[in-house]
Amino acid sequence: MSRRQLLEGCVASLAVFCARPLAAQALGGPLPALDQPAPDFNLDGVPGPRSLADFRGRWLVLYFYPRDFTEGCTIEARGFQRDLEQFHRASAEVVGISADSADSHAEFCGSEALAYPLLSDQGGRVSKAYGSWMAPFSQRHTFLIDPEGTLRALWVGVRPLGHSQEVLTTLRERQLKS
Repeated sequence: MSRRQLLEGCVASLAVFCARPLAAQALGGPLPALDQPAPDFNLDGVPGPRSLADFRGRWLVLYFYPRDFTEGCTIEARGFQRDLEQFHRASAEVVGISADSADSHAEFCGSEALAYPLLSDQGGRVSKAYGSWMAPFSQRHTFLIDPEGTLRALWVGVRPLGHSQEVLTTLRERQLKS
């Protein structure tokens, strides 16, 4: 085989490989695709069970976090609580998900005066569907879901400080495009 034939074969193989859609990956596994339906969920939590269908007709900020009462998770939760009224004015709800129990969430909501739902994903089933599970914890990822249930933006490797404002800015940008 000549050098030219070898090079042409490599280029052809590379073209085939690049033409295939590759699933986005995070440390927690494959991420759901943007502009596709968000993975469904139905979880118990505080103040009670919630499903994706409960948020139809409104934007949803769905954030996954490792543990109640830890420093980074508390900073992130406080940020979303601080900006909750701005999210509501933008027709958006905020929901947090971790592997902690509903009882732990109730204590965390009480201690931090959180007025938005925290859901318990103790087996990681929903976290896995969102590419956010590294047993025994959910990874710090956030997803923006539109009123029809379509995933419109995602953040992985979230830095808790200022994250709520980052999400709020993207929400407003996406709403202008709608």
